Amino acid sequence: MWFSVRRPFFKRDIFSALLSLAGAMVDVSKWPLFSLLSTEELATVRQACVFGTSANEAIYITHGNEVFVIGLNSSSCLGTGDSLSTVVPKKLDFLQGKKVVSLSYGSGPHVLLATEDGQLFAWGHNGYSQLGNGNTNQGVSPLLITANLQNKKVREVACGSHHSMALTQDGEVFAWGYNNCGQIGSGSTANQPYPRRVTGCLQGKTAVGITCGQTSSMALIDNGEVYGWGYNGNGQLGIGNNGNQLTPCRLAVLQGLFPVFQIVSGYSHCLALTDEGLLYSWGANTYGQLGTGNKNNHLSPVQIMADKERIVEVAACHSTHTSAAKTQSGQVYMWGQCRGQSIIVPHLTHFSNTDDVFACFGTPSVMWRLMSMEHDGFMTVAEALKKEFDNPETSDLKFSVDGKCIHVHKAVLKIRCEHFRSMFRSQWTEDQQEVIEIGQFSYPVYRSFLQFLYTDTVDLPPEDAIGLLDLATSYCENRLKRLCQQIIKRGITVGNAFTLLSAAIRYDAEDLELFCFRFCVNHLTQVTQTGAFWQVDGAMLKEFISKASRCGAFKN
Repeated sequence: MWFSVRRPFFKRDIFSALLSLAGAMVDVSKWPLFSLLSTEELATVRQACVFGTSANEAIYITHGNEVFVIGLNSSSCLGTGDSLSTVVPKKLDFLQGKKVVSLSYGSGPHVLLATEDGQLFAWGHNGYSQLGNGNTNQGVSPLLITANLQNKKVREVACGSHHSMALTQDGEVFAWGYNNCGQIGSGSTANQPYPRRVTGCLQGKTAVGITCGQTSSMALIDNGEVYGWGYNGNGQLGIGNNGNQLTPCRLAVLQGLFPVFQIVSGYSHCLALTDEGLLYSWGANTYGQLGTGNKNNHLSPVQIMADKERIVEVAACHSTHTSAAKTQSGQVYMWGQCRGQSIIVPHLTHFSNTDDVFACFGTPSVMWRLMSMEHDGFMTVAEALKKEFDNPETSDLKFSVDGKCIHVHKAVLKIRCEHFRSMFRSQWTEDQQEVIEIGQFSYPVYRSFLQFLYTDTVDLPPEDAIGLLDLATSYCENRLKRLCQQIIKRGITVGNAFTLLSAAIRYDAEDLELFCFRFCVNHLTQVTQTGAFWQVDGAMLKEFISKASRCGAFKN
């Protein structure tokens, strides 16, 4: 679906930019399927890809090179040996320990996967022999594809709707599967059951990348030339006409401009990025996916975003009409079909990477590439803060609560909390102390409060959240107060309802008080039989009975 050339072709600054891009950590939780994974499971993910007609299948690889799948399993595309869907990750034992270097998917869907040692695996829909195993039987489990690839090492794979391509380490391109428009590049329209080397104009040339539209194919050569073949009804081959091509044809219009170093294919459009950071688009434009400011198709490449800073990455996917680009300073633009809207001019987003465009606005919200969570130890500010909480090696202050110490950093506390900004002024005695004693609150409550200042999250049972609500009220931490109220609401039971109501009244939490009061009234018989109900002071009990009576709680 996308490719870029290898290091020898890059200018040094572009290569550095790409290294930076490759090292960025991506948040897979933006894809709904990954919300099914626990925090612990998400932490193991090294690579991931969401695919399917409704973005309803996913595959991910762990740091230990274990391959897991989850989702609908249409056409057995999960490779689990059956056609059963799953909301629980299933491991593909056949691929255990194999490091994945490239993955792509079709519309059936079918899946291609290349490993570090050059092996090619395929599974899923096979109605047009797109798996390359010589038949049309559905592949319910990963199949090792070797036909015509003996002694070849596959380094990259690409899928169209129902055809497949592979690029070998020595720069040869192979294609197979559906061929109704010549997308196999064989010179005919007969389907191809096994991988077949694409020759013609590619003969004697070294390819460095491959990409597929729905029914078209493209290859990038090591000198920056681009060749295309297959369906061309919308001009997606960029050769100046709309006639299908049964063999590779060079995009002559790009010749002499600048060498192309990245090209991506959408459903029926293409984007090409030169080594000078210039962006060109061509093909279908029904949804404004070319970014030209209108919806007219273009049979030849046209430059876009010429008024923007240097582009360092472009993104598109054969199953969508969405386009995205990232600039040298990290700005991310999107255009085309974006959640039902047709955006005809590149729109500046607040995203930090092009992957998020497809997670939030792709139609469907599939991934345009195999995403990598490898980030060479890099941590965001939020991750670093979370890691350093209660770390005695880096802290410069301790709180002693119930005889236990909590290690913190003055600067963080002053930045995050007005109470501590006041405390650490010179006129407060605490400003000169290395250990501050806390007697008003319990250890779990105070530790949770300090941890909140580092993480923006709270993890306490409802009963302890009452104490934290007291602290939040005392320290005027309104956001923390709201989080405590949410915890209490989610954890209310018949057994603790009246205790929580008492706390809400005591800490002037009106919204929580109303919630707890209604819960008590709705479960009045059970609540009045709890010990907490009869242990409250008489004035509060009298007030509750009076309010409940006014609400009709005691009517027959």
